[in-house]
Amino acid sequence: MNVVAIKASSFTGVKVQARPQQQQRAARLAVVQCSAEGDAERLRLNNLSPQEGARRKKTRKGRGYGAGQGGTAGYGMRGQKSRSGSGIRPGFEGGQTPLYRKLPKLRGIAGGMGHGLPDYVTINVRDLNKYAGESGEVSLEQLKEQGILNLSGRDDRLPLKVLGTGELTGPVTVHAAAFSESAKQKIEAAGGVANVVAVKEKWTRKAHEAAVAASK
Repeated sequence: MNVVAIKASSFTGVKVQARPQQQQRAARLAVVQCSAEGDAERLRLNNLSPQEGARRKKTRKGRGYGAGQGGTAGYGMRGQKSRSGSGIRPGFEGGQTPLYRKLPKLRGIAGGMGHGLPDYVTINVRDLNKYAGESGEVSLEQLKEQGILNLSGRDDRLPLKVLGTGELTGPVTVHAAAFSESAKQKIEAAGGVANVVAVKEKWTRKAHEAAVAASK
């Protein structure tokens, strides 16, 4: 915005209104103070201020009759908001079905459920060529130690599964919790062994009670 110097003896100030595009950005009216000699002060950041009456002090509740709020301190006489207590919890809409119950639930990780989380740590057959040989063996612990699988958090507790992408150049003994059909065929065709490792069963109350009942 260009500011033009104005010479006036009877004016105490000139109001410069912003353009409509600047009004959309919540721009306020700027007041250019004119000096006694008639030279207008330039519009700068240090002399900008909100319009008079736009900024009001927050009402101080419960400060007695002297605050001008009457006997109810500005809360009114009846209703839920006038009662003592913690007030209304966030998301409460007066008893009607709230918005968070109207929206559809999302499956998987986005909805906070475990539907989309992986069950295994995977590796392909082509990654096993490094261990191919007469006495080559591969296990999940070995892959972690050599840095081929960098796992952390929840993935560090998952079992290993071998997938069938790629080709195997030599025999290798693989210890994993699961194999895909193509991976098992390629390992056995190369003279290797696909050894299925037992996975620790997930603890459930139903299975625990059944085991306790069987032991009695």
